[in-house]
Amino acid sequence: MAVPKRKKSRSRTRTRRAQWKAAPLTLVACDRCQETKRPHTVCQNCGTYDKRQVLAV
Repeated sequence: MAVPKRKKSRSRTRTRRAQWKAAPLTLVACDRCQETKRPHTVCQNCGTYDKRQVLAV
């Protein structure tokens, strides 16, 4: 297995890790109640998914 010849400095390591960002949540409007929700999930407000009633709210 390959072994690095020199130690990576802290600034080089931290510069690389500075690109690890949390992406903002993707939100869409519900088809029935227009409440914002995550895509491909059941709406917590009205309980619909893919224009069908799934949960009794």
